[in-house]
Amino acid sequence: MPTLGIIGSGSMGTAIARLAVAADINVVIANSRGPETLTALVGELGPLAGAGTVEQATEKADLVLLAVPILAYRSVPAAPLRGHTVLDTSNYYPIRDGRIPELDSEKLTTSELVQQHLEGAHLVKAFSNILGHHITQLARPAGAPDRTALPIAGDHAAANAAAAALISRIGFDTLDTGPLADSWRFEPESSAYTWLYMADQDTAFEDRFDAPGAPFPLTSLRDALQDVQRVRVAARTF
Repeated sequence: MPTLGIIGSGSMGTAIARLAVAADINVVIANSRGPETLTALVGELGPLAGAGTVEQATEKADLVLLAVPILAYRSVPAAPLRGHTVLDTSNYYPIRDGRIPELDSEKLTTSELVQQHLEGAHLVKAFSNILGHHITQLARPAGAPDRTALPIAGDHAAANAAAAALISRIGFDTLDTGPLADSWRFEPESSAYTWLYMADQDTAFEDRFDAPGAPFPLTSLRDALQDVQRVRVAARTF
């Protein structure tokens, strides 16, 4: 039985943990506050779930999910993640994070910045253009006619394939969009960001966390990513 290490216990990490245990995947969750703060969540998730430090969450993991805010990435120790495939969910929100010059200049995408810190890990950008509550709403078994697709990006073909296999197992198709340098295609404020998965794609920004989701299939995602235009990061409003 595979094991998924999860770093971060917010809405994204928790949503993916729920889908993972439902798909018979062991999960070991770590956060910045310590394993003792995860007792209730682990109890809710059941016998396939456990809590630990980052080192414990990654030690026996087949893959690792990094689900922390972008400002927290430097607090994640790099050594335990060397050699691992790491699914990076992070996004840059200047309204929350302040300005990050390396990202505003567009010299790096968000995941390229994280990859620089996690030297030796094989980073795959994933789950970053969908809201946590839509992940649990839209997961479907393989072959379902209303199965939703998510984009991924990464610099290592084997890591991308491993990430795609995990994502398929928990309920989604994937579209490999290329290297991390191209992951801007589904970063915030792009046309391939979270509104794709909303039942009402005209949902107001302030209402997004209450908006119901709607399936968005692979063919539609492919079309959306072909037409996307790069957003000037320094000019972003959120």
